[in-house]
Amino acid sequence: MAVSDTLIKHAPPRASRGQHPGVALTVIAATQLMVVLDATIVNIALPHIQDALHFTTTDLSWVINAYTLTFGGLLLLGGRAGDILGRRRVFIVGVLLFGLASLLGGFAVNSGMLLASRALQGIGGAICSPTAFALIATNFKEGPERNRAFGVFSAVAGSGAAIGLLAGGLLTEFLNWRWVLFVNVPIAVAIAIAAPLYINESERHPGRFDLVGALTSTLGLVSLVYGFIRAASDGWSDTWAVASFAAAAVLLALFVATERRTAQPITPLHMFADRNRSGSYVMMLCLAAAMFGIFFYVTLFVQRTLGYSPLKAGVAFLPISASIITAAQISSRFQARTGPKPFMATGALLVTTGLLWLTRTTASSGYPEGVLGPTVLFGLGMGCIFVPLMLIAVSGVPPRETGAASGLLNATQQVGGSLGLSILTTVFGTAARDEAKHQLPSFLAQATPAQKAEALRTQQLPGHWGNEVLVHGISQAFVVGAALAVVALLTAVFVIKPRAAALPAEPVHSAGL
Repeated sequence: MAVSDTLIKHAPPRASRGQHPGVALTVIAATQLMVVLDATIVNIALPHIQDALHFTTTDLSWVINAYTLTFGGLLLLGGRAGDILGRRRVFIVGVLLFGLASLLGGFAVNSGMLLASRALQGIGGAICSPTAFALIATNFKEGPERNRAFGVFSAVAGSGAAIGLLAGGLLTEFLNWRWVLFVNVPIAVAIAIAAPLYINESERHPGRFDLVGALTSTLGLVSLVYGFIRAASDGWSDTWAVASFAAAAVLLALFVATERRTAQPITPLHMFADRNRSGSYVMMLCLAAAMFGIFFYVTLFVQRTLGYSPLKAGVAFLPISASIITAAQISSRFQARTGPKPFMATGALLVTTGLLWLTRTTASSGYPEGVLGPTVLFGLGMGCIFVPLMLIAVSGVPPRETGAASGLLNATQQVGGSLGLSILTTVFGTAARDEAKHQLPSFLAQATPAQKAEALRTQQLPGHWGNEVLVHGISQAFVVGAALAVVALLTAVFVIKPRAAALPAEPVHSAGL
């Protein structure tokens, strides 16, 4: 009797498993949708955030990077926390933290408050996203039931970007930019209430938290990104830029040393020993950089240069989402017949071509040639790459390490996007400064006293002079994006040599792709 009482006392609370599986899946999928779309829903509002909180164009990239750096840097730690402390418990904490951060961000009165809330959002996302994915295994039986659940989960994650673009356009145009953050609050509250009722708790697994590894990697990457963005605005000789690069070198070296001697590292370094897996991480790093650059800079182009409203800007991005989804379906269907390498090489070539096309963008470019053509090519390429990249990343990995391998790929996507965007921003800032000097004599010769006063106040040229500066900086930034895509292409052709027999029979679903 005492034994049974003890078991009942310490057993995890039971949810309504089996009675409402659709509700349980809705709760889990809604969480992933909230986290995924937050990366793009804010993009559409960037010009309005810039005007309201007085960001410079280079500093504006922190609105994206503050979220993705903490999300990517702590993603593996969030998954470990769910295993050790209980996935449902950690899931609810992450969701509530995400909702609280969204509320604070919506009320931001200055740039510092917004960036702090975005970083807190990233922490919440890093906690709830991997546990949401893992909760499918906890709540659905292995076999067709779990496969269907993974299919729904992956479809929601894949469509999150498109939904975010449309939602961001609607909220910004008909309410204001603050609602791209406020919208998360009622969703988070509803998920936190429903989770204990419909989602089962997982068993706890003993383990240790690699806090030193998580903190040194995240802080090191933040320092590295800050150094690039500081250099973009103040030059490479700036004291703070140099100090940031030095701090990044020390912190990242400490991270590697920590991971080598820790019994349960947050980043298993032996994952990089396989050339195919390392190649997949390199490709993801480079391609995520280009993808983040597209969403950031093309958003500024269509709203600042083409004069699109937020809603029209969101619609303008739908072809890229459609092309990614279409190509991903084709890639997944023919993977077993052709193997992953043809799709990876073809995809990287399409991505490179699209980015090279974007380097030709000028202030007089219209939507078809300046946005639609290059971004559709880019989207088709990314769609070809996603599925085979995931298969390569987990090929040959023992079952107990599959989660770590896929989680590391997802973390690489977030970190690569942040780091790449900061590098593109550095190039943008340098090119824009040079173009501004070139445009200045023409501006001074034609500007009214009011225009001159406004330019002094904002440190930016107005009207068509400002457009010339903006678009020149954007086109030069995409030169670096294209160079990164070439690295991905060379990796696909010369580094990755997959063995068909070693690949999983079915696609592996990933929370981050």
